[in-house]
Amino acid sequence: MDDLTPRELAILALEGRGFAGPGAKERAIREQLGLAPVRYYQLLNALLDDPRALAHAPVTVNRLRRVRESRRAER
Repeated sequence: MDDLTPRELAILALEGRGFAGPGAKERAIREQLGLAPVRYYQLLNALLDDPRALAHAPVTVNRLRRVRESRRAER
């Protein structure tokens, strides 16, 4: 199995952090990763289905999967 790319690792690390105040996470996405928030969330969503991400950060990935599923159920 291939390792995660540095960008994928950075996305998982960013998701593991807490952010204070509105806009702090989006600002961190732009400054630290150089991505637009929309693109970041597209990459993150794909990463949640990647078994390598689950192996690397199971707590973070499982938490985000639960959030994603609850939002889908609300629709």
